[in-house]
Amino acid sequence: MVKVEAPGVGDGMRQWPPLSLGEGEEEYSENFAALNRNKRSVVLNLKEKADREYFKELCRVTDVVLENFRPGVMKRLNLNYKIIKQINPKIIMCSISGFGQSGPYSEHGAFDVTVQAMSGIMSVTGEPESGPVKCGVPIGDFCAGLYAAYVISAALLDRESNGGEVCYIDCSMLGSLIGISALQTSEYFGTGEPAGRLGSAHPRNAPYQAFEAADGFFVVAAGNDSLWQEVCGAVNLPELVSNPLFKTQRLRARNQKKLGKVLEKEFRKKTITHWLEEFRNRGVPCSPINNFAEVMDDPQIEHMQLVEDITLPNGKVTKTVKFPIAITGYDLNIYRESPLLGEHNDEVKKDWIKNNEERTSD
Repeated sequence: MVKVEAPGVGDGMRQWPPLSLGEGEEEYSENFAALNRNKRSVVLNLKEKADREYFKELCRVTDVVLENFRPGVMKRLNLNYKIIKQINPKIIMCSISGFGQSGPYSEHGAFDVTVQAMSGIMSVTGEPESGPVKCGVPIGDFCAGLYAAYVISAALLDRESNGGEVCYIDCSMLGSLIGISALQTSEYFGTGEPAGRLGSAHPRNAPYQAFEAADGFFVVAAGNDSLWQEVCGAVNLPELVSNPLFKTQRLRARNQKKLGKVLEKEFRKKTITHWLEEFRNRGVPCSPINNFAEVMDDPQIEHMQLVEDITLPNGKVTKTVKFPIAITGYDLNIYRESPLLGEHNDEVKKDWIKNNEERTSD
């Protein structure tokens, strides 16, 4: 994978902290490293004709072009899909943007928080009495990337296996967030009422949320009647099973505030460790509420081997999370460290263009 960056500072994420010092005084962004390992970097000024021509040469020998300029920029550069397809009829091109390539908002700028707001995500995030809250992880950015990767993979498979048409993919952050909001949109379509903020609670299940113990908070998720009975046994209140307010899953969800008060009164009497052990022994899903320091030190993460060392270009050794899915027969370890800006200008020219020309001439 080749990342095309502008001259000067390149991708703005290169300036994002934490900036770690290496063997000398050179700093390197750990955020950038986490998202750009296994990539090579070339520098091109696409406003310059010579660099645009070089970009076209890269397009001639690649399978996929992925870009995230504002809609209209690639057309103004004379590098839109219509032009690129003439250069390489088999190419697949994907554009990621905030609101799509057409429509009244297409040219609006977008960052993760603005699209979370537009999509409705912020209206269901946070406690009922709180103001709007964005998700702590930039799900607008990452969901669009995941949708793009999925569709690109499907298009490549169709092209190679079934002789399918090459295609242009218009992937918007807004559409991606609407796509993962199926439960909330279907609730609206079914009731005519938009979902609201429930904090950590669930609109159709209870107890299914965070509760306070004697020394902090933990989560329990009793998603069916048998698990609910185990919760009642754990807090030594068997009479709750037959309580008319809580007899069914629907009733427990409807009356979850009252249920929460009853349960939390008991939970506050003992520690998180006690309740986690109790619920795990009973087969009830539960969890501590970890921060990232705690989860990175968790034995399950160690068992899954999700964290490995990585060396930044400045020589600093740090850690990163590797690809999180295990696939039989595939080694998914990091095979290339994140790049310096323009580090692979000559290498890509040799590998992609010169070598291709030599193969073609043979």
